[in-house]
Amino acid sequence: MFEALRALFRKSDSKPSHSAHKSQASRPKPKVAPTRIGELGEHKITIQLDQLPNDCKSLSDLLLPNPKSRTGYAQIDHVVISPYCVFVIETKNYNGEIKGGRADQQWSVSSRYKMYNPLKQNYGHIKAIESLIKDVAAVKYISMISFTMRCRFSIDPELRKIHSDELVVYDVELSEFISRKLISLKTGSTEPPISVAQIQTIYNHLVQANITDVEIRKLHVQRIKGSKKY
Repeated sequence: MFEALRALFRKSDSKPSHSAHKSQASRPKPKVAPTRIGELGEHKITIQLDQLPNDCKSLSDLLLPNPKSRTGYAQIDHVVISPYCVFVIETKNYNGEIKGGRADQQWSVSSRYKMYNPLKQNYGHIKAIESLIKDVAAVKYISMISFTMRCRFSIDPELRKIHSDELVVYDVELSEFISRKLISLKTGSTEPPISVAQIQTIYNHLVQANITDVEIRKLHVQRIKGSKKY
């Protein structure tokens, strides 16, 4: 009787079978949805923009009229209005080696995928903004392309140097590059070329021009996806 009880306790304390471990290990790990990845990326950018000097104003996710665009609009990820310039920021959520130069029509991702040169893309965004605020002030524009840390750069080295007006950065260093660029521009100026009142006026113009209609935004996205098929 005693031996039978001991055998019973040994059985209950034994480890799960190999098949149970195998079944648990074979379960697929939950994947982060692309939309969630995009949200996390934008959240990191928002944190970076929150670190900018108080005399800067920022706007995100603007949809502005742009007759020269295939869709009729320009969708701009972020704009920072400072006393010395306007930063226009395009964010990318790629993973891999980014190759490309200023004059290239297309850049590559890990030599497998092609994307339209983001500097040329952002130039169109800058022209859309310029058409809206050209009567407010003579503005210097700085084009910035932000990639996640999941990328590595094989690009024109000049695009990583602070004297350039076209900059390619990692999302975690965005505020650092903006601050360094402002210091550089401030060094060469006796006083800020854009006044506090002009900063506010530029901000107001962009807010008023921003298209928030959900259906128009959906149509813009559909047209972009449609144009990529050809």
